[in-house]
Amino acid sequence: MAKKDLPLRWDRKMQQRLARGEAAALGELYDRFASLVHGLAHRVLDDERAADHITRDVFAHVWQHPDTYDPKQGPLRSWVATLTHRLAVQRLRATEAAALARGGPGTTEELERKVRHASVAARADYIVQSMPAPLRNALELAYFQRRDYRQTAADLGVTEDEARRRLRLGLQLLATARDAGSPGAPPGYGGAA
Repeated sequence: MAKKDLPLRWDRKMQQRLARGEAAALGELYDRFASLVHGLAHRVLDDERAADHITRDVFAHVWQHPDTYDPKQGPLRSWVATLTHRLAVQRLRATEAAALARGGPGTTEELERKVRHASVAARADYIVQSMPAPLRNALELAYFQRRDYRQTAADLGVTEDEARRRLRLGLQLLATARDAGSPGAPPGYGGAA
């Protein structure tokens, strides 16, 4: 079996185990994705307690409706991230709309701008967490430690050309977060939907 097929195989088996009601499967799924779910929810909502609630809601939904995941549509990780994003954006809109109804500051346009901004930030976090370690490591050195491509190459033990390639590809992937969150972008994960 090809190495690429292993994650999809795990995804299918996980879905089957959840459909059978295996509590251990939910625990395994939680261990694997809880930090992703909580991080994305927190990025959208900027509220620890709200992120905790979304995390609970996401795993409750997965437990109650494992059949809503279709392995043919993509990895389980992406489906969980999309579900998290959708629930967090719904909560953000509801919270902000309630504040507007109470006469709080802001407008509907500001709310949608805030939702788009949160969506782009959450998508960027997801992209960075999902990208291969060599790309992520190069970006972290360049961004957080302010290394140029020569220093990054030396720190990673790769050629300067390879360091530039990793940085360029990582930045191109991150640019998709912004593009997906912009008006007129196709619907899906990262959009303001």
